Amino acid sequence: MSGGTGTTGRVRTGPPPSVDAEAGVRPPAAGAAARRALLAHPALLLVGIVLASLNMRVALASVAPLVGELSEAFGLSATASSLVTSVPVLFLGVGASVAPWLGRRFGTERVLFAALLLLGVGILARVLPSVYALYGGGILVGTAIALLNVLMPGLIKRDFPDRAATMTSVYTGAMIGGATVAAAAAVPLEKALGGGWEASLGFWSLLAALAALAWLPQVLIARGRTGHGVRAAVPAAGARPVSVWRSALAWQVTLFMGLQSLWSYVLIAWMPTIFTDHGMSRSEAGVVFAFNNLIQVAGAFVVPLLAGRMRSQRPLIVLVTTLVAAGYAGLMAAPVQGAWLWSAVLGVGQGGAVGLALTLIVLRSGDAVTAARLSGMAQTVGYLLAAAGPLAAGVLHQATGSWTLPICGVLAVCAAALGVGLLAARNRTV
Repeated sequence: MSGGTGTTGRVRTGPPPSVDAEAGVRPPAAGAAARRALLAHPALLLVGIVLASLNMRVALASVAPLVGELSEAFGLSATASSLVTSVPVLFLGVGASVAPWLGRRFGTERVLFAALLLLGVGILARVLPSVYALYGGGILVGTAIALLNVLMPGLIKRDFPDRAATMTSVYTGAMIGGATVAAAAAVPLEKALGGGWEASLGFWSLLAALAALAWLPQVLIARGRTGHGVRAAVPAAGARPVSVWRSALAWQVTLFMGLQSLWSYVLIAWMPTIFTDHGMSRSEAGVVFAFNNLIQVAGAFVVPLLAGRMRSQRPLIVLVTTLVAAGYAGLMAAPVQGAWLWSAVLGVGQGGAVGLALTLIVLRSGDAVTAARLSGMAQTVGYLLAAAGPLAAGVLHQATGSWTLPICGVLAVCAAALGVGLLAARNRTV
């Protein structure tokens, strides 16, 4: 279809094998040889993808169990504390807006490598004894994660076109697995390293450095491919360039991405605090939060596999939104008594939703170029929308002294996500 309506069911063929996915260029012979060399070592590429994915939520999940200590250390109100999470999420959207251009200009491998280095710097900046460094480091963290988020679907569509759903489940599972470990280890790391919250947060810069080291071979192998090709006239044989910003279907995918991100980042920011405000110990709240992240791995791994085998993903949309709504309702009704149950229900729903949102970007794209553009759009608008979640929840909690109104707001978000998700899940392509 044309990029204007998003309503036709015609499926495009993908781009010619020689067209570069992130740049829309046809590489020279040396570049094609570089790609063949890259794909001749799939284990090396897989390790790079997994390690990069592990970093996508670590820097965010490691903060949530420590919000109380950060608030005490810097004298932050509930609203100001919410900015510790909201600022990085805001810059997930800002960074996503420039990620496609950076990928075209410098190549996906180089940008991913630079993003991992920037992430490590941002993590270290947050532990400096200054509230400005805390928020400034959050800006760097959010920007770096945005580059990883946006470019990964296009890379998978490019290098694993026949296994896109499977690879999406791998990298979303790794992403949530990293968050699980970070959430569980936040408080124990304080004690093990003997350096308070600073040492606990700063520790994760080592994981970013390790992932950057793993991506260095990809940069060296692919360096002959980017910036030396001739731009292809069209992204696919006989097809006109797609403007995702004019596509109704693209907007439906984008809104589902944003709404499911919003409910997830509210939990990332406030779940441990909800438990401690109702009498649970800080260490137990951290463990329950880690359990929530652990359960997400199952949903994030299984749902994309199921989605790839279905012509329409509408049943999965109903499943994940219902689970999240039920879990939030449980947090409102009996937060401590049912903490483990609600964490499990939310975990399956959250993990399934993020995996489904990322899979929809791939499945609703007719080719790898469109996948990169749709990924940029969905994550730019989606994360700008999601950034309002933690902040709004913090403001409402501070104003009312209760978590009832913030949770009711998220339940309304679930209803909206169900509506746009059912539209995005139809068997059509942008």
